[in-house]
Amino acid sequence: MKKQSDISKLFEYAGNFKYLTILSWVLSAASALVALLPFVYIWKFIKEVLEVAPNFNQAINLVHNGWMAVLFAALSMVIYIGALMSSHIAAFRVQSNIRSQAMGHITTLPLGFMDGIGSGKIRKIINESSAATESFLAHQLPDTFGAVATPLGLLFLLLYFDWRLGLLSLIPIVLSFVIMGLMAGPSMKGRMEEYQNALDQMSNEAVEYVRGIPVVKTFGQSVFSFKRFKASIENYEKWVLSYTKELRLPMLCYTTAINGVFAVLIGGALFFTSCGVTNEFLLNLLFYIIITPIITVTLNKIMYASENKMVVADALQRIESVMDLQPLIEAKIPKHPKNNSISLRDVSFRYKDSKRNVLDGINLNIASGEVVAFVGPSGGGKTTLASIIARFWDVKEGEVCVGGVNVKEIGKKDLMDAVSFVFQDSRLLKASILDNVLMGRPDATREAVLKALHAAQCDDIIEKLPNGIDTVIGAKGVYLSGGEQQRISIARVMLKNAPILILDEATAFADPDNEAKVQKAFSELSKGKTVIMIAHRLSTVTNAHRIFVLKDGKICESGSHDELMNDSVLYAQMWQEYNRAAQWKVGVIND
Repeated sequence: MKKQSDISKLFEYAGNFKYLTILSWVLSAASALVALLPFVYIWKFIKEVLEVAPNFNQAINLVHNGWMAVLFAALSMVIYIGALMSSHIAAFRVQSNIRSQAMGHITTLPLGFMDGIGSGKIRKIINESSAATESFLAHQLPDTFGAVATPLGLLFLLLYFDWRLGLLSLIPIVLSFVIMGLMAGPSMKGRMEEYQNALDQMSNEAVEYVRGIPVVKTFGQSVFSFKRFKASIENYEKWVLSYTKELRLPMLCYTTAINGVFAVLIGGALFFTSCGVTNEFLLNLLFYIIITPIITVTLNKIMYASENKMVVADALQRIESVMDLQPLIEAKIPKHPKNNSISLRDVSFRYKDSKRNVLDGINLNIASGEVVAFVGPSGGGKTTLASIIARFWDVKEGEVCVGGVNVKEIGKKDLMDAVSFVFQDSRLLKASILDNVLMGRPDATREAVLKALHAAQCDDIIEKLPNGIDTVIGAKGVYLSGGEQQRISIARVMLKNAPILILDEATAFADPDNEAKVQKAFSELSKGKTVIMIAHRLSTVTNAHRIFVLKDGKICESGSHDELMNDSVLYAQMWQEYNRAAQWKVGVIND
């Protein structure tokens, strides 16, 4: 099967706007050819001056030739502006369609997709890769057609006036093309991919680093604590230095060749005029010296266009890497959960490229209205287990059921209406508190939002804000503490009022005052719901109906707090260690 070209891929996003792109190519080429006509009139201008010298008052066509040169130069600019207008309209549409289609596709992917690929990398792919196509279609591609048309017109002019000087002018051009081919060959494509990979890695690690700054400040760590971010910068630096040194000599030869046309012409002129010089030869020599700088500009455009073509090819490949990801399979005839129960049967799960299962043979049943907790050592699979219930990921082995129905057979909207998640690091949008809470139920009234905020213990937050619930959070607005943001997020979940609630370390970063209010909000939020709590603070789960202890992806113990304290080994050990840590105090040493 014939591989689809990058232009064809871009045309698919352009729709009918592709005809504007083609029009821009035609206009750009026409502009380049018209731009050569002023040089013809300059030749005529110089020719007449040389013919009448020193009786310059006999020159009667100077003004005409001068104005004709200006006219065609202006006409070339007008045509080129038309080309750019056409290309920009089409390019903006392509960029917009790429972003909207990519984001639309992302909404169909598993909810855990973002954790797997990294938000920084996704941002770069969607924003920067689509921007690369816009720049290519709007500027580089029309300029390429103009740059191709220019040598064709130049070739005619160079050989028409004096074929000997014309052939001499072509020597540096041919040499430049050979060097350009060596630099922009298949190896360059691989290099461009390496370059974009290095940028992706650095962008992704930068996002994760910025998110971790509070931890760095809290524990007094230096920036070098984030080894991956530092390593990504060093990897990028190493690549750039190596690439620059590799192209140093070819680039030097290329620059010398394209800027050395006049030197070749002067050398040829000295040879051709060894027996004397005529006015005609001097005229042609002056003309060639004036016109050949166009060659330099044209070749530079072609070189950068070939480089940008590789950038666009890589950008399209990255966009396709997202578009090729398989979305969640939707049932043709969706079923509705019968109740709020949850059951897992022989569930095993592993992340992509992982060598071992994160969950291994999980079996559990949670009744409607039951409050359960997942606890255990870090890396035991607690968050993953909760995530597959909400279908952040699809399991390959076993079955996950909500309300007696496999989650794969429940409509996406129904499942999202049935399950709410409160994360340990809830984030709010740069919008008003009202808009942030309304995300839970967009059709809710203002009174319903106020009621949810009250139930989430947010009254003290609203009272201190200048515009109440209409106050904008974030840029050019007010900023809330982590605990306050958490309570606003809980209000959003309360407004949604889903029957199944998953709390993932929801009080991990709250201060004592905020934690007390968050816990009170949770008590209100949990009434009549099926609740799954994930916690390291064991004191927060002692009242759960059942506690599941996970280790190495397996449920090794389960029961109530009292049952586990009497019969378990791991949970009892965790409880003792937790209490020792809670009772530990820093002694004050007096000098």
